Amino acid sequence: MSTKKIDFEAMSFDDLWSLHEQISQILAERITSEKRELERRLAVLNRSRGVIEGANGDGAQSYNGNGKARRKYPRVLPKYRNPQTSETWSGRGKQPRWLVAAIKTGRRIEEFAINGSAPKGRRQRA
Repeated sequence: MSTKKIDFEAMSFDDLWSLHEQISQILAERITSEKRELERRLAVLNRSRGVIEGANGDGAQSYNGNGKARRKYPRVLPKYRNPQTSETWSGRGKQPRWLVAAIKTGRRIEEFAINGSAPKGRRQRA
């Protein structure tokens, strides 16, 4: 790369435009090259983490961090229903907002059970 200074003010319009086109072409090539390199590095990282490229819910198998296929979990039926909006909750994970609000107002969780599917009390350990 040369270190001599260029006086852009003294250049003609045509010369400046030609220089602009050359720089734009070089930048486009370098951006494309850099993008390809980043995509290659991302693909390597995804493979090392066990992620399948293109896995977007189209039936592709998902993998855990060890490279083993994840097992399919059975569908969990809902156990509780909001009588006002018919929203349901399976009893797993964080309680939904509507249930938390109802419990804070003094109602019991058993009141929202669907057909007696909710347990009446906690299991006791042996």
